[in-house]
Amino acid sequence: MRCCLMPGVAFVPALLVAWSSAAFIVPYVVAVLAGHVDPFVPYISDTGTKPPESGIFCFMINISSILGVATMCIRSLVIEKQNESSRFISSTFNILSLCVGLLGCVGMAIVASFQELSVTSVHDVGALVAFGSGVVYITLQSVISYKSCPQWNTYLMCHIRMAISLVSCIAVIPSILY
Repeated sequence: MRCCLMPGVAFVPALLVAWSSAAFIVPYVVAVLAGHVDPFVPYISDTGTKPPESGIFCFMINISSILGVATMCIRSLVIEKQNESSRFISSTFNILSLCVGLLGCVGMAIVASFQELSVTSVHDVGALVAFGSGVVYITLQSVISYKSCPQWNTYLMCHIRMAISLVSCIAVIPSILY
């Protein structure tokens, strides 16, 4: 796994963002063109409930899950390496954060594999796991960023990460309630 620290792995998070964006846009376009959803802001899951967009959605989100796992593993290894020279966080905290993030990726794969209208309860549990774990992972990463200041992060970057964490926490509440 140490080979992931080689120069050039920075493309993995960028690929994750690009692929995940496409994973939401492509099924949406297909669903709208097929007349399966209203073009005005449908739920993400609604754009992946009927063929052919359901297959596209499942495939692309599962690839996003894999890229998420790779990104989180790389991030964990980078933190571990940085931590060797300046003990700013416990290894257990880093591993805990990784495990929470990986759980979120599993939840995302469940959401993709069990369509909203086919197996609603499994889909909803997967969404809860994905969103809940995602928010906790982002928050834990924000804490790690603050702990690594000023050697490995700027305070501006830490504040930006924490702001994203807070917005995510606020956004997940209506997702759970509705």
